[in-house]
Amino acid sequence: MAFELPALAYATDALEPHIDKMTMEIHHGKHHQAYVDNLNKALAGTDGEKRDIEEILKNISQYPMAVRNNGGGHFNHTLYWTIMSPNGGGNPGGDLEEAINNAFGSFEDFKKKFAEAGATRFGSGWAWLTVDAAGKLQVSSTPNQDNPLMDVAEVKGIPILGMDVWEHAYYLKYQNKRPDYISAFWNVVNWKEVADRFAQAKK
Repeated sequence: MAFELPALAYATDALEPHIDKMTMEIHHGKHHQAYVDNLNKALAGTDGEKRDIEEILKNISQYPMAVRNNGGGHFNHTLYWTIMSPNGGGNPGGDLEEAINNAFGSFEDFKKKFAEAGATRFGSGWAWLTVDAAGKLQVSSTPNQDNPLMDVAEVKGIPILGMDVWEHAYYLKYQNKRPDYISAFWNVVNWKEVADRFAQAKK
């Protein structure tokens, strides 16, 4: 089965004013579509065509760089669209917020650590909140389209929140002001989705 571009659960202008419509249209319809198309090309005629994306990423060192870049791009963006919502923002609440407080001291301290991971990632990449093998929350960042599922990642685990800090995620609205984009990102985080992923990751 070839991989496909997932539909957005909201309109491309639904995250305004924090994430602008044109960025969403280009980011989802052009950039993510290209990752999907190139991933399918890279996997054509290989056993990877029979594997799901998570299995591929967990064994990514066995695959060519084209699969690493485009497979990561597909997985990362699929997660990114779902952890944002027009009704996002606020605090996580529940078990997730309790776990964040235990891991980082407070929700505000977590936000600072996560924002720093995104702001200090040199060049293109991602910031992550991940559940590690011990069930603990970790903040990390990865270059390019790498992610914590990959067997090459420095910090491994199941990502439950990911923030894209490639310039194509923010440059039309924020230009070179990545920290402004990171601040705006908190207004659209879909904490219910992140909490659901947290609960699933702990099973």
